[in-house]
Amino acid sequence: MSNSYKDAGVNLEAGYESVERIKSHIEKTRRKGMVSSIGSFGGLFDLSSLNMKEPILVSGTDGVGTKLKIAMMLDKHDTIGIDVVAMCVNDVLAQGALPLFFLDYIAVGKNNPEKIEAIVKGVADGCVQANAALIGGETAEMPDMYEDDEYDIAGFTVGAVEKSKLITPEKVKVNDVIIGIASSGVHSNGFSLVRKIVFKDNKIDLNTVYDELDGKSIGEVLLTPTKIYVKAISEVFEKVSVHGIAHITGGGFYENLPRCIQSDQGVKIKKDSFEILPIFKLLQNLSKMDENEMFNVFNMGIGMAVVVDKDDVNAVLEILENNNEKAYVIGEVINGNGVILE
Repeated sequence: MSNSYKDAGVNLEAGYESVERIKSHIEKTRRKGMVSSIGSFGGLFDLSSLNMKEPILVSGTDGVGTKLKIAMMLDKHDTIGIDVVAMCVNDVLAQGALPLFFLDYIAVGKNNPEKIEAIVKGVADGCVQANAALIGGETAEMPDMYEDDEYDIAGFTVGAVEKSKLITPEKVKVNDVIIGIASSGVHSNGFSLVRKIVFKDNKIDLNTVYDELDGKSIGEVLLTPTKIYVKAISEVFEKVSVHGIAHITGGGFYENLPRCIQSDQGVKIKKDSFEILPIFKLLQNLSKMDENEMFNVFNMGIGMAVVVDKDDVNAVLEILENNNEKAYVIGEVINGNGVILE
């Protein structure tokens, strides 16, 4: 025991307890290629186990932004880890890669082993959904940087795809069809604006229940974890040639859809082709934001958009439905540039 370090605000024993608590959660993420290495200085993964001819590695890193404030206010920490996994694995999925492994970084003001276990349980749950091995991470106790009950979390993932199946904008053609896959809610973007609308502008308590939110509290709905699309999309990859994918994150439709098409192409989106989730209608009513601005910030009910040849639309919709995903034909690729909402 280091009493001097403890006097400085860092409890090594609590750190050791946290590691022991999370081992069982890490174990449930085991997949082909994972090499047992928890406690080592680096996480190991056996790439040769994939039997790929020309593997391209695709990496992604992200956090969950100020959605963490909602988790702290509700003192609920067992789903925020799902969010950080989702934000990373959905990004590599958009390049055609399936996630292989994941690492997390958690910075805390004070190491509370029970809270750390809850956070990492969420990370492990997300990794199971993504079929990604949780092969390592870091928990840093940082007094004076964070208050005792505060923390931040970030993640990093690596996926792989055969070089011939890498998804790039060059594959997208005019008249390709855009299929939108439903989101689970706000996901993990736009929460600085959400918090301004809810707390600063309208002084709403997170426990306030709204009929239009199916009788749930606004806090419960806002904390709904980001959807992970790996299982459904991986089956689409097996059966259909996907031309493009957009992960609808910060910047909404206007920023993210153009990222998956060519520079001389645009997209036309039919706003009435999918369900705009009740939470977005509530936020718009509370903020008086115009519709275009809402689509420029939030996912509005579509978490991923898949671009395919029109002859493959029915096959993709069937696959997604069989994987319990709500999916809609929401638009098409056109000549020009930018995003047209009609």
